[in-house]
Amino acid sequence: MSNIAEGYSRQTDKEFAQFLYIARGSSAEVQSQLYVALDLNCIDNNKFEYLYQETVNIIKLISGFIKYLKNTNDKGR
Repeated sequence: MSNIAEGYSRQTDKEFAQFLYIARGSSAEVQSQLYVALDLNCIDNNKFEYLYQETVNIIKLISGFIKYLKNTNDKGR
């Protein structure tokens, strides 16, 4: 969320998109940490599945936003 907020405050959509890429990468890091938490028995399989699916949804939303910004810029807006 912080990367998205920081990117939004930038001057151009290109800079904003760069921060969206960072946010998407951070979501992938969360997925990795979920595997660690599962392996260490800090969370059960149900919690893992729920949280992992949430990260998948977040990554899809961020990817869609990146695509939107690219399409907007490609059309000269």
